[in-house]
Amino acid sequence: MSLRERLAAGGFAVTAEISPPRGAGAESITRAVTLLRDWVDAVNVTDNQGANVRLASWAGSLIAMAAGVEPVMQMTCRDRNRIALQSDLLGAAALGIRNVLVMTGDHPKFGDHPGAKPVFDLDSVQLLWTLRGMRDDGILLSGRSLRPPPDCFLGAVENPFAPPVPFRAGRLAKKVEAGAQFVQTQFVFDVPAFREWMAQVRDLGLHEKCYILAGVGAVRSLRALEYIRDKVPGVYVPDEVHRRLRAVPPDQVAAEGTRLAAQTVRQLREIDGVAGVHLLVAGNEQAAAGILDGAGIGIKHDGH
Repeated sequence: MSLRERLAAGGFAVTAEISPPRGAGAESITRAVTLLRDWVDAVNVTDNQGANVRLASWAGSLIAMAAGVEPVMQMTCRDRNRIALQSDLLGAAALGIRNVLVMTGDHPKFGDHPGAKPVFDLDSVQLLWTLRGMRDDGILLSGRSLRPPPDCFLGAVENPFAPPVPFRAGRLAKKVEAGAQFVQTQFVFDVPAFREWMAQVRDLGLHEKCYILAGVGAVRSLRALEYIRDKVPGVYVPDEVHRRLRAVPPDQVAAEGTRLAAQTVRQLREIDGVAGVHLLVAGNEQAAAGILDGAGIGIKHDGH
């Protein structure tokens, strides 16, 4: 069952994020997919995340497909203009990559080539609108026709906790109107705050137009905890979560982080309108099984 099919059938979907290597090799992606493939419906392959050069998302997506998992190809507006972005979608669709997650992207000044010229010819909302037109109307942004049009399942990202918080649901509405069919959120550590955001989403009827996948990650060290808390924009780590992870010995933080993530998934499953979870476990793929098993979610190959 594909990601699109599981969501359409009302199943609780699971996706996970993996990072392509900083090199011309496939082995790290194959290893990550091997750890995830029995547990997830699809894997996101990041697109030069953090504005750092890595193997291309489309190439990583093909490697993931060969290893037995449906990919979600990420596409950022940072590095390519509208010509290249449209061309990339056509190429991906021709090669069987159906899921595309659209993001504006981090500015190059934050990455490993701070002197690189940023493109940002389109933003994420404009790109969603463009790709939807290619798929549904068979036309390029220029107005020229496409034959055949691409078959794609369009996704977006959202951060329920970034300021100004009261406008976040409305921001999602713009992406849904532009063409987003599913959305993956930033880390959720504050479930009550996420529940409030979901109430706003439901008030706008967005959960009936777009599948919401809540972001969940397993903190594996105190250093990672401090980085997430202080350096990742828009992520809120409640004090009780911070105290809980600091209360255990350092060599037990990873296990406690996995238990916390499993608890979070269980709570998120109870929120009306949440269609699944997106596991932010890049580099920590081995934690996925523990998170999902602890949350009572069986392996996908068992039909759960």
